[in-house]
Amino acid sequence: MFRNKLSVIIIHITCWLIFLSLPLVFISDLPSSRSPWWELILTTRYWLFVLVYLLLFYGNTYFLIPKLFFSKKIVAYFGVLLLLVGLIYYLQPFDHLMSHNGRQEQARMEHRAPPDDFGPPDHSFRDIPPPPRDGQFRDGPPPNSRRRRTDIVSLFLFVAVVALALAIEVNKRWRLTEQRAAQAEAGRANAELSFLKAQINPHFLFNTLNNIYTLAVTKNEHTADSIMKLSNIMRYVTDEASEHFVSLESEVDCVRDYIDLQRLRLGKKVHLDFNVHGDLERKRIAPLIFMTFIENVFKYGISNHADSSLVIRIFAEERTITFYSSNPVFNGRKDRERTGGIGISNTRRRLEHLYPNRHLLNIIEDEGLYTVELTLQV
Repeated sequence: MFRNKLSVIIIHITCWLIFLSLPLVFISDLPSSRSPWWELILTTRYWLFVLVYLLLFYGNTYFLIPKLFFSKKIVAYFGVLLLLVGLIYYLQPFDHLMSHNGRQEQARMEHRAPPDDFGPPDHSFRDIPPPPRDGQFRDGPPPNSRRRRTDIVSLFLFVAVVALALAIEVNKRWRLTEQRAAQAEAGRANAELSFLKAQINPHFLFNTLNNIYTLAVTKNEHTADSIMKLSNIMRYVTDEASEHFVSLESEVDCVRDYIDLQRLRLGKKVHLDFNVHGDLERKRIAPLIFMTFIENVFKYGISNHADSSLVIRIFAEERTITFYSSNPVFNGRKDRERTGGIGISNTRRRLEHLYPNRHLLNIIEDEGLYTVELTLQV
C-alpha cells in the first residue's frame, strides 16, 4: 500500500516537472530570447501560468470527475468544461507569459542601445503631413480594433490536462471494479470450498464409525486400537483439515490410519496393495483430497463371494503428487452410486478451486476394473 502511494507521488512530481519545463523550452528556442531561464521562473506570470493548470488538473480529478462525470451528470460536466475553455481563451496564460518575456527582452535591449550621435536632429517639418482633422482616419485601423489572437498552446494544454485527468480516473475506477470483482469471486470460492469441506468431514467420519461399530458388534480384539486410530483421524479432520493446504506427511498418516481400519474387516479373499513412494517432506496438499477415491475402493471393490485385488498407491515426486487406485466393480453397483452425490463430483469441484489448471484426473471403468489416477502439480 505504501509503495503504491509512493509510486503515484513520484509519477505526479515527474509529470509536473516535465510540464513546468515546457515554457522554458519554448522561450529558449526563440531567437530573440537572451535572458537566462531562471529569470522566467522568478516571475509572477510564470507561477500564475502553472497555478492555472494545477487547479485545472486537480479540480477536475478530485471534484468534477467524481461529482459530475461518475455521477452520470455528463451534461453538467461538459458544460463546466466549456466554461473553463472560455476562461482559458480569455486569460491566454501562455501568450501572456511569452509576451511578458518579450517585453522584458525588448526593454533590456533598449536600455543597452547607444545614443544617436550621428549629427544634429533634422528640424525640417516640410515633408510631414498635417494631422488629420476630426472625422478623418489615419492609414490602417485604430489600435483598439485589432482582432484578439487565439492562444492555441493554452487551449492545447487545457485539452491535454483534462484528457489526462479523465483517463487516470477512469483507469483507476476500472481497476478498482476489477479488484472488487476478483475479491467477490475469491470470497464466493472460499465459501463454496468451506461448504464442500463441511460435506466431506461428516460423510468421512460416518463411514469410519460404521466400520468400528461392526468391529464392536463382532467383539473384534482390534476394536480399542481402531478407536485410537479414529481419534487420530478426528483430530486431523478437526484441527488440520480446516486449512486449504496441509503437509503431505499429515495427509498420508491419515490415509494410513483409515486403511488400517479397513484392513480389520477384510476377508481372506481380498488382497490389498498399499504403498507410498517418494519424499513426503516439504510438500503441501489439499486435505482429504484422496479420501473419496479410497472410500470407493473399499465400498465397491469388496465381495463376500469373489476374490478381489485392491491397489492404492501414492507417488511423491519433486513437482508432482500422484494418486493411483484400482479395484474391481462387482455386479449390483450402479454408476450413479459410484460417481454421484457428494463423492466424486465434490472432489472435482474442490480440485477446480484449489488446483486450477494444475491437476489431471482420469477415471476409467473398463471390463469390470475401476481405475483412478490423479496428478497434482505442487
